[in-house]
Amino acid sequence: MKTLAKWSVGDYHRMIEAGILRDRRVELLAGEVCQMSPETPIHYNTTKRGTKYLEELLAGKADVRFNGPITLSDSEPEPDIAIVRLPESAYNDRHPEPQDIFWIVEVAQTSLKKDLELKAAIYAEAEIQEYWVLNLSAKQMIVFRYPENGEYATEQKIEAGTVIPLAFPDIRVSVERLFG
Repeated sequence: MKTLAKWSVGDYHRMIEAGILRDRRVELLAGEVCQMSPETPIHYNTTKRGTKYLEELLAGKADVRFNGPITLSDSEPEPDIAIVRLPESAYNDRHPEPQDIFWIVEVAQTSLKKDLELKAAIYAEAEIQEYWVLNLSAKQMIVFRYPENGEYATEQKIEAGTVIPLAFPDIRVSVERLFG
């Protein structure tokens, strides 16, 4: 049986500061330093377009972050899109934490299994109320809501139409626009 060392968020930050992780695309997930999946052109473009679209919809209501870290108890993932509380300047000295996060969006192609299983569990454990996965292969959005005991109570698959985010009941997000 193989025993791996678990790393804390503080350990991870010290590794970054010491340059140990320089030039590596990694994130801390459940105490493990994990290599990030390579970004395909469609993944990058979908994330970029989705970020711009959400910025338009949420102007003055939320900060829409693109490929940036968030800090959780034993993880520091880098979701494709994180919708967090304003002001943006609140994150000059720290990354957004669970109480700052309205919802998270992951764009998935090669990372689908990790996003649906590992990351969903991490985000639910952190009590992030809403988590969306854009499955590029199926052109389908999976909406997870209402974390309970480390998992989401609801999961809905949507191929067309609109989604109303829990945090902003006055906003309608077009699934088609997110996919471009």
